[in-house]
Amino acid sequence: MGKTTGFMEWERELPDKRSVADRLADWREVYANWSEHQARSQAGRCMDCGVPFCNSSMGCPLGNLIPDWNDLVYSGDWEAALSELHATNNFPEFTGRICPAPCEAACTLNINQNPVAIEMIEKSISERGWEEGWIKPEPPSHRSGKKIAVIGSGPAGLAAAQQLNRAGHLVTVFERDEVIGGLLTLGIPHFKLEKTVVSRRVKQMEDEGVEFRTSTWVGRDYPTDQLKADFHAIVLCGGATVPRDLPVPGRELDGVHFAMDYLKQSNRRNQGAEFGPDDTITAEGKNVVILGGGDTGADCLGTSHRQGALETWQYELLPIPPTERDNDTNPWPQWPMTFRTSTAHEEGGIRDYDILTKRLNGENGKLKSLTAVRVNWEPVPDGGRPKMVEVPDSEFTVETELLLLAMGFLHGEQGGLLSDLGVELDERGNVATDSNFMTSVDGVFSGGDMQRGQSLVVHAIAGGRRTARGVDAWVMGQTSLPRVTGYVRGGV
Repeated sequence: MGKTTGFMEWERELPDKRSVADRLADWREVYANWSEHQARSQAGRCMDCGVPFCNSSMGCPLGNLIPDWNDLVYSGDWEAALSELHATNNFPEFTGRICPAPCEAACTLNINQNPVAIEMIEKSISERGWEEGWIKPEPPSHRSGKKIAVIGSGPAGLAAAQQLNRAGHLVTVFERDEVIGGLLTLGIPHFKLEKTVVSRRVKQMEDEGVEFRTSTWVGRDYPTDQLKADFHAIVLCGGATVPRDLPVPGRELDGVHFAMDYLKQSNRRNQGAEFGPDDTITAEGKNVVILGGGDTGADCLGTSHRQGALETWQYELLPIPPTERDNDTNPWPQWPMTFRTSTAHEEGGIRDYDILTKRLNGENGKLKSLTAVRVNWEPVPDGGRPKMVEVPDSEFTVETELLLLAMGFLHGEQGGLLSDLGVELDERGNVATDSNFMTSVDGVFSGGDMQRGQSLVVHAIAGGRRTARGVDAWVMGQTSLPRVTGYVRGGV
């Protein structure tokens, strides 16, 4: 694929980043666009490797035809590359920006070299498609007369809705927030995903015939009984929205917030919403502590920089990951459990590991500091999960007026709609489904994080597509929607 000797001639290359000074002055995306030559030469590094793990379940949950569209990009046939990309992925402009790229970890070159920059090639193909006008509405040629309700407009809900609409069904997407896109619009900061990228795809879906109802909380604003009466099938794509909390003294202090509440308000403010001084959550002029070392914590870090934080600390309970993978316990093509630096970390802040929060301290009901200890992780005799042990005399206190809890999510919200429908939950609190993504209730399906648990945007899109196939088969008795060959049910 690509150029036979390309991987020996060209090194891995990513687009230039805007300078830290420039990007901290606004909310625009960090990466500049590639030139066509850069994109084509990078695609030319794709090897004729025989067994491409990049599009296996280990590499891409969508089963993206990565070697195929790399070859087409190298050859300069961008429109055909876009067609191959859209064959498995409804929204490559999303995954090309915010996916951690397990495909690159599984790239054969990654055994002993730097992998092909697959994610950026994907972004380049999709952006070329928008620029050239190749991406346009694709309404179905016929209508089945079947009405399908999709609850939630995140990546899983949007993928399910577009697939079902293109299969000819009448699809209505219900969103409890005021805008479409779920965490794509409200959770992920602009500097990672500018919101025009989401809105142009939503406009395409509207022009294809999908109906969107915003500010409509099903089970509250729209009765569940009415939902069941109005639609032939229901698709639950509400996400894993219940965050992990911090049960320590002082949790109730003013200044302690869940990360997603902070990020959602920041995105709303950047889109023109106004909040009163008592309701505004901002890092401006404050010392900020973020608990959690994952992507959400990094999103909080980059947001606090742009809001003008005085200093920011990001603490993680677990040990610092190694700089190189352990080939005995974490071999290729598994996702490498190694230390990573995001663009937000390049902009500043202090990262620390093996930190356990003990209590929060305040004055007059307001947060003033956090007290924590250092911990060690000691192996246990049976080889199970290491035991956490506090380091003696390691207690310390850091001054902070804003504490952001970015420690992950547990599951979807279990009351309300889920209770009304009577769907069963699995042992982790997610919506339980069969192999066709139908719940314990006939005609009610679920996909994305609400069914799988907290995961990646690429898993959400794959789950939405897989769920749509199950719905189509159930309402019609057969389906022509494509299988999602790389998707593995369950897990994170």
